Amino acid sequence: MQFEFNAKKRATQGTGASRRLRRTGTVPAIVYGGEAAPQLIELNHNEIFQHLRKEAFYSSVLTMNLEGEKQMCLLRDVQRHPVKPVVMHLDFQRIDDSHVIHQKVPLHFVNAEVAPGVKLQGGMVQHVMTEIDVKCMPKDLPEFIEVDLKDLKGGYSIHASQLPLPAGVEMVHHGEGDPVVATIVVRGGGAASEEEAA
Repeated sequence: MQFEFNAKKRATQGTGASRRLRRTGTVPAIVYGGEAAPQLIELNHNEIFQHLRKEAFYSSVLTMNLEGEKQMCLLRDVQRHPVKPVVMHLDFQRIDDSHVIHQKVPLHFVNAEVAPGVKLQGGMVQHVMTEIDVKCMPKDLPEFIEVDLKDLKGGYSIHASQLPLPAGVEMVHHGEGDPVVATIVVRGGGAASEEEAA
């Protein structure tokens, strides 16, 4: 999915300046990375708020139209008001299509209702991970990774090494071992009971 949004350069910074911007329906933000210096920017709140409602916006290569100049970037941080539906600040990182990028990608779980551990054993799926870190070229960045649970039995798990990654995409592994992505817990027993027995 392609996302493009508009931005303007801003010269003012600080709490007071940011508060004044928000009162006019504008969100303060910053874009950094690459060879250029960090640039303070401002965004239309309604436009960016609608983009933020889409899951793919968080894991896609974005096109920022900065006063007529288009730049590729990734969303790196979003600060929201603790109570109101208001975006307070955003961070973007510049990228280019010739360098590998690191990004978190959401996991989409499918076929849970037909998994033997659920359908035949009455178990429940536990999602241990909901996203993974990947590295790839910008053109290869997937919106999500699909996790098919159709063959998963009660007490068994799917591990990170079993995820079907698209061509050109590698998982960035943190820590040791092979972390569990999802498991099916059956009533009256632990999730790993059968695996431990095996």
